[in-house]
Amino acid sequence: MTRLRRKAFIALFLFTLFIFGTMMGLRTLKPSDGFSDLAPGMEFAGERSERRRPDVKDVVVSPIQGHVASDTKVVFSKSDRDYSIFYDVHIFYYLWYGSPRMDNKYIHWDHVFVPHWDPKIAASHAQGRHTPPEDIASSFYPELGPYSSRDPDVLEAHMAQVEAAAAGVLVLSWYPPGVADDHGEPTEDLVPAVMDAAHRHSIKVAFHIQPYKGRTDQSMHDNIKYIIDKYGHHGAFYRFRSTTGRVLPLFYVYDSYLTPPESWAEMLTAKGSHSIRGTPYDGLFVALIVEERHKHDILTSGFDGMYTYFASNGFSFGSSHQNWKSIKDFCDGNNLLFIPSVGPGYVDTAVRPWNNHNTRNRVNGRYYETSLQAALSVRPEIVTITSFNQWHEGTQVERAVPKKTLTRLYLDYQPSLPDLYLELTRRWAEHFNKEKDKWLM
Repeated sequence: MTRLRRKAFIALFLFTLFIFGTMMGLRTLKPSDGFSDLAPGMEFAGERSERRRPDVKDVVVSPIQGHVASDTKVVFSKSDRDYSIFYDVHIFYYLWYGSPRMDNKYIHWDHVFVPHWDPKIAASHAQGRHTPPEDIASSFYPELGPYSSRDPDVLEAHMAQVEAAAAGVLVLSWYPPGVADDHGEPTEDLVPAVMDAAHRHSIKVAFHIQPYKGRTDQSMHDNIKYIIDKYGHHGAFYRFRSTTGRVLPLFYVYDSYLTPPESWAEMLTAKGSHSIRGTPYDGLFVALIVEERHKHDILTSGFDGMYTYFASNGFSFGSSHQNWKSIKDFCDGNNLLFIPSVGPGYVDTAVRPWNNHNTRNRVNGRYYETSLQAALSVRPEIVTITSFNQWHEGTQVERAVPKKTLTRLYLDYQPSLPDLYLELTRRWAEHFNKEKDKWLM
């Protein structure tokens, strides 16, 4: 009997100890950092659905008008993760980086210091170029280091991060074959690898056509034909449902204002001399709005919409949050898409050391939340994010890490983790789509 009582006492003691330990462990848990004080309207969009939605077919479209089945804008990823991505959240992506291992030299990470146009101001700032890997052309330092866009492992890591951020459309900065920006090298040959990597993560790819020497409405006609002929049948190629119900590719045209409206009209209006309207190469073309007068030029040109791109609130008329409602009203009145562009911050002094006045501090995500809420307030059909990896201008949401060298102290995302802006993007994308369902009821 004594032995039985001793066993019972030991069992009771161990059970009590287990309960006590469990309670103490629960008391030490705390909510995730960085999301407790979201901007108004940015409350967490709720738990993920446990029911797995069916994958959509290869052509995934976003509706511009009317309520359609939800799987046209959201699909569960093809990876092992159990969350959805949204095809009305587009993110700008750059392919211009190079490293010695893949490219025999650094490309873009060694960007020059761009001189000010006033020689007196230029003389008072740094000149020359950066010297990677310790000194790169960015105020932040990537977790992957100064990487090459040609590295398959980098592409795969990037698509996994984009998927984690729930952005369904990668807007690829694009130059024609053999053409590059002033500081880089041609990258069109990389597009197939990007599209394959995107497809593995259920991400779609749209094209952000960059200005290049000799770009005209006629050369753009040739560019569109090239892109659709070469990539139009790829499973990752993005298409959008227009107001007429047609499913068309969507193209962003950077610095569209460099070409006169009457020239664009030759390509983008039905009566143009080499119109693409109604042809197999028709699409939805979105122009960049910088100045207020560009609204009317974009309409006259025959574009289907406008976007703002710049992540620095107040930098331009188009990028100023306070102007988005009037731009949206203009677009609504003229059957145009308005696509505001939001960003986590802006700092380009690593390449333009004289441009401090356009810096927008991140404030541990608060600036991003404010711009996201400003976009949500005008009820857009699509929102673009500037950017995934424009490191020169400090607009990236890609993972960054703290870094200090003998000559540089880089900015970072602390006290939050490197994936802060991926997480913020996902939470906002979920909230955005939940709100859109209410608008369409």
